Amino acid sequence: MIAGRRVWFCDLDGTLVDSGPVHRAAFRGAISEITPGLLDAFRYDAHAGASTLEVVAGLGTDADTAERLVRRKQKLYREYVDAGLVAVFPGAHRLLDHLARCGRVAYLVTSGSRGSVERVLAASGLRGRFRGVLTGDDVPTSKPDPAIYHEACRRWTIEPDDAIAVEDSAHGVASAVGAGLVTLQVHTTEAAPGALSLRHLDEIVALLGLDVNSRE
Repeated sequence: MIAGRRVWFCDLDGTLVDSGPVHRAAFRGAISEITPGLLDAFRYDAHAGASTLEVVAGLGTDADTAERLVRRKQKLYREYVDAGLVAVFPGAHRLLDHLARCGRVAYLVTSGSRGSVERVLAASGLRGRFRGVLTGDDVPTSKPDPAIYHEACRRWTIEPDDAIAVEDSAHGVASAVGAGLVTLQVHTTEAAPGALSLRHLDEIVALLGLDVNSRE
């Protein structure tokens, strides 16, 4: 069911790169500057996998304040990325290398904004590793809505039963499962509904038959 699938859709944040703490810091920095009264109640983990726009929309501010929060959060996050604070998860390059060697095709499907995604790909050495990149800027709604995976299948002419998704968050899993995709959820011991849980990316590599002790 896993090894026979030709196309692999990979999420970015929290899946291939350890960006969660950096996103959290950028959100908290923006909120503390613009709407400090909301800081104590803000819990980033409840929004993991959603776009910056949707996280800010959930804060319940007026439109002008929301726009300022989005701009400031993205600016802070991109500064942190440029400073090298977003690390690649162990196994990310091994997995992509193995998929390429086996003739499989990897695409990136992420709720991140294109500007932030491009920065992360450049800083992490992941740029050029994907046949195509789809971001939250390319669809009207982000994960957990399945729209982004439906668009990925439509845009790249892929049948859902020929693809597999790799996600980390419950939002991401809901999006992929809702689009009819077999879904692996990494960096967890308890999977969200519809997903197979794996502790780390090298477990996928092992399932696909690669020696996990090989160098990246």
